[in-house]
Amino acid sequence: MRSLMRRVLLDTRYTLVGFPTALIGFVLMIAGFAAGVGTTVVWIGLPLLAGTLLVARGFADAERGWLSDVLKRPPVRPRYKPAPPGAGRFRRLINPLTSGQSWLDLLHGVINLPFAIVAFALTVVFWAIPIAGLAWPIYGIFLMQIPGSMELPELLGIGDGSYLVNVVFYVALGLFFMLLLPFVVRGAALLRAGLGRALLTGVAELQERIDDLAEGRAAAVSAEANALRKLERDIHDGPQQRLVSLAMELSRAQRQLAKDPEAAQATIKSAITATRETLDELRALSRGIAPPILSDRGLAPALAALAGRCTVPVDLDVQTTERYQAAVENAIYFVCAETLTNVAKHSRATVCTIQLVRVGGVLMLTIGDDGVGGAHVAKGHGLAGLADRLRAVDGELTVQSPDGGPTVIVAEVPCA
Repeated sequence: MRSLMRRVLLDTRYTLVGFPTALIGFVLMIAGFAAGVGTTVVWIGLPLLAGTLLVARGFADAERGWLSDVLKRPPVRPRYKPAPPGAGRFRRLINPLTSGQSWLDLLHGVINLPFAIVAFALTVVFWAIPIAGLAWPIYGIFLMQIPGSMELPELLGIGDGSYLVNVVFYVALGLFFMLLLPFVVRGAALLRAGLGRALLTGVAELQERIDDLAEGRAAAVSAEANALRKLERDIHDGPQQRLVSLAMELSRAQRQLAKDPEAAQATIKSAITATRETLDELRALSRGIAPPILSDRGLAPALAALAGRCTVPVDLDVQTTERYQAAVENAIYFVCAETLTNVAKHSRATVCTIQLVRVGGVLMLTIGDDGVGGAHVAKGHGLAGLADRLRAVDGELTVQSPDGGPTVIVAEVPCA
């Protein structure tokens, strides 16, 4: 009830304050635009138009602040085109004329007035009727004493015009409109706010979305490049050196076969051990690469395989068996594989939990351990690459890992 009342009051403030503001803005912008256009031929009009656009920008900024309360969104301010470097005084003066958003601000200030009038009228009517109806028992006594007065129930042919009939009628009418009040006021606010969002924040929201996509793409490219360099370095420093050493061992064993069979047998035994170690290292390096089981059978079996290979006991809880886009499944798999590797290497944990669940249109992977904690996504740390990889699919990585533990890592990826 408190939340509903707060919502109604915010919407009421928006529609009531918005009408005089819209009226003042309309008068200033129409007058400024007309004066600017009329005097453009003598160059005075350009500064007048620029000043009018700056006035429109001020009213638009105020409207954007109100929109954040009505639409429950953080305020978004568009980027106005700045004057070019080294521009002269006159060029900087008329710079607002070169920004498309400035003209949208002016357009909003002109066409906003009818919407503000409708919203204002609906709000006033649906506040006045409940107040007047519920308060009628108090002031109605005096109204009925006026000679020749007729109340609405009597005009409608309801009852005999007695005080009791009038009280029931007006109180019922007030209660009925009070029930409608939140919906009508909300609708009136949204009617006006929809215009404001389309003209004042629509371009800015699109710009933010483009920036987010560009940053996500750059993060994905960077993450893939870093992962590739790390894989190349690990292969060069590990399995490649082992394979070179293995080839040398086998060559030595070949030479020893004729002269010293026992030494050759020992060399071959050492080579077999080195081969197993190389296979184990290659298997560990391949954890960040999507395996065939992921593409063939999906996330549940792939995560089960990861859990089975982890050196720390893992409690796996997969509550969804659906198939998702390859990019989504690869991102979740990579996060799980890299996190389990970090748990095994650094956490000193005795148990690890993995939960995969779909909540609405979001696929959520939660990994926890009872280790020493201290993990975070700051640049330069292992989890930063996971955060960049998730951003490529509009995902988000959240890490809660105080010193001393426990650690909880949550990866959320849209999957709708």
